[in-house]
Amino acid sequence: MSLFHYVLLTGAWLFWMAPFLLLKRNREQPAQVDKRARWGILLQSVAYCLVWQSDFWNRRPAPSRVALAALFFTIGALLSWTAVRTLGRQWRIDAGLNPDHELVRAGPYRVVRHPIYASMICMWFGTGLLVAPMPLFALCLAILIAGTEIRVRLEDSLLASRFGDDFRSYQTQVAAYVPYVR
Repeated sequence: MSLFHYVLLTGAWLFWMAPFLLLKRNREQPAQVDKRARWGILLQSVAYCLVWQSDFWNRRPAPSRVALAALFFTIGALLSWTAVRTLGRQWRIDAGLNPDHELVRAGPYRVVRHPIYASMICMWFGTGLLVAPMPLFALCLAILIAGTEIRVRLEDSLLASRFGDDFRSYQTQVAAYVPYVR
């Protein structure tokens, strides 16, 4: 990979991470937590680590892959910023609900119920396009989707237990993390 590719990767990931580091989140203990979501985090982490398991430093991605990666990075970074800003202090790493939790439907939550996961998938796609051969890319994608599905289903269950029919209505109207795919 060229210096440009390394700068693109590093810059994209730093920009994606910035809202999680800069914006305040609720550090109080949530009223309800589902720790099983950590299995999803584990699988997502495996997918992120595995995608690098090739001789990526020798890769010379085609210009079309670089352009597509840049597009995914841009979408992913914009989604992370808008989603975290829209959630405000409700954002947390664990699947949990605060006592004052509200069902957010504004901003990117009008398009997908889990825009932070959508942003993570975009960032993963961008990275994979630059560093991974296709067989490895496909394997890691399957692992990433499995981990994301675990987290989405557990979070949706928590939200349904709190917001009932209001959430179920939202769930039928808005896709989980890929727009228009239910």
